[in-house]
Amino acid sequence: MGQTLKEILDGALALPPNSRAYVAEILLESLDFEADFPLSDEWRREIERRCREIDAGAVDLVPGDEVMEALKARFP
Repeated sequence: MGQTLKEILDGALALPPNSRAYVAEILLESLDFEADFPLSDEWRREIERRCREIDAGAVDLVPGDEVMEALKARFP
């Protein structure tokens, strides 16, 4: 029998951060938001460049809560 949605989500959430980002990227791409959110060629190239950097491990990803805390400390 197939996995339940909870089992799939639990498995995905147990993956390392880079793998979770990849799964999220593929899932978002599958929704085909292009019609609802048109992107200029320049933005599309920038997004693709950033995704390649993430996939290649060329950048350090910082969790959103850490970014927010740093901003709150810098701009009280």
